[in-house]
Amino acid sequence: MSKYDNPMSRQVFSLPELIRQQYEDLEPKTRTVLSFQEIYNIQRIVLTGCGDSYAAGMATKHAFEMLTGIPTEVVPAIELSRFYCEKHLGIDCLNPLVIAVSNSGSVARISEAVQRARLHGCFVLGVTGNETSPLGVNSDKILKLDIPSFEGAPGTRSYEVSVMALLLLAIRFGEVRHQYPMDEAMDMRFDIRDQGDLLEKMLPDMAALCEKTAEAWKDFPCYDFVGSGFDYATAWYGQAKILEATGRFAMHINTEEWFHLNFFARDAKHMGTVVVGNTTSPGFSRTKEMVHYANELGRPMVVITDGAEKDFGEKTTYIRVPSPKYPVSMPLTHFAPVALLASYIAELIGEKYGRGCEGDWAFADGGAGVTNSEIIVK
Repeated sequence: MSKYDNPMSRQVFSLPELIRQQYEDLEPKTRTVLSFQEIYNIQRIVLTGCGDSYAAGMATKHAFEMLTGIPTEVVPAIELSRFYCEKHLGIDCLNPLVIAVSNSGSVARISEAVQRARLHGCFVLGVTGNETSPLGVNSDKILKLDIPSFEGAPGTRSYEVSVMALLLLAIRFGEVRHQYPMDEAMDMRFDIRDQGDLLEKMLPDMAALCEKTAEAWKDFPCYDFVGSGFDYATAWYGQAKILEATGRFAMHINTEEWFHLNFFARDAKHMGTVVVGNTTSPGFSRTKEMVHYANELGRPMVVITDGAEKDFGEKTTYIRVPSPKYPVSMPLTHFAPVALLASYIAELIGEKYGRGCEGDWAFADGGAGVTNSEIIVK
């Protein structure tokens, strides 16, 4: 453990055992939650959520398409509940399948989104830890999450479990629809399970580098997170944890748009830049170019990757993460360094998570800002 040990970093160090434990819980559940006929009926998938749950959808969107061959989109809950075109809801055979993720199940916008989806003929699978929540009671089927309790901190364990649940669902859908044989499906599942052991071995080195980075970056006013494809979800998650844990300004952007926008930010030497760039990504060549130009600008930078300096050809800090057998498993562990970095910076500057729901933030105590909201379904 780090000398800056704190509740959020302890959540990160609990992830290896959580992966192993949750695999045993979720693997059989994801094989039975939907019938063969319900899986065969799926023509389109919509993943929805808020906050970390939305990021979990982004982390697995490509996995659903790669493993199932089913067109899949990630739609923020407010877009699905207030703006999504009715013509694309309830087409036939209870399509699309809407997979709504919320561990608490009590977020107002998720409740509104699934109620509207069902009103217009969609089939809703709720992924939640609370069957009696608004999400639970407004879903056609529920994949029940049972995450062991742990000391509170910005979502780390819950994000891990949400990503795992969605990946296991994607594997099951592809298996039933004969995209690959059962043996290969089980091999992919075992790869998910094995990420816990791989992460456990790498966490000490990961934490040491995050600790040094946090010491160097603790006074920076801004942080920039960059990635694409699978990696973009980790970048999005990283900016979310900086905001929640430290209260500092943070950005997220894909590697291409970085060249068009964030590239031009002034005072780049005081902007902590986190690049998520795995070597198996189809966008890897663009990530390498981005790392080169960030160095040219003198940006303080770390690269989260399954590779090393030889793969990028640039001098900077590389934080190694597990390299799974199947690239779709990458989102399971590659967010761990950004959670550690946010946790150590918060500890160094003495910041309370979520501003402690004190002072100007007192009204948000108990999640009131996201649960107490007018529900409009039409």
